[in-house]
Amino acid sequence: MKVFVALFIAATISAEEPPVKKASELIAKQAPPLVNEDIAALITPDNSYVVISIAKQRAWVMCGPEVVYIDTPISSGKRVGMTPTGRFTVLQKDKNHRSSVYGDFVDGRGRTVRRGVSTKVDSAPGGTHYVGAPMKFFCRLTGDGVGFHVGKLPGYPASHGCIRSPEEIAPLIYEKVKLGTPVEVRAD
Repeated sequence: MKVFVALFIAATISAEEPPVKKASELIAKQAPPLVNEDIAALITPDNSYVVISIAKQRAWVMCGPEVVYIDTPISSGKRVGMTPTGRFTVLQKDKNHRSSVYGDFVDGRGRTVRRGVSTKVDSAPGGTHYVGAPMKFFCRLTGDGVGFHVGKLPGYPASHGCIRSPEEIAPLIYEKVKLGTPVEVRAD
């Protein structure tokens, strides 16, 4: 029995362990965005609406119940800043919006002194001022500042509540919605 145990331990120690994978390799890659160019001329801010799935991390710009103009990956709010679900309308559009809560503290020469701050919890070091994070092609959905805009898409919910979209897709969405466009954010 002792010989068997010794051989088992030796075999276990000498066995090749698979290399540890990086986090980026473990994250399932999202399917790329798809744009239906055949209906691009048919969809307008007057007949479009947006559907967002938190579970699927996808958004669709629709024209009618079955016609999809854009099918795109998104990144919604993480657990700390969950994206609210429900029915909304576009309340504001701003091509060059900046966050009033998240950003950087910058000195008088424009150098970033402290990156990734929150005006809710961080104080500006002396001689600095706050510069909000860019949120290009922003479409506001709530009075609390939640909306959709250009942002990083790591493959999972990572924002502070907003819905991030790819840089090449956000301008297309921005163009096809107007103030009052219906937006449904679903948990499924």
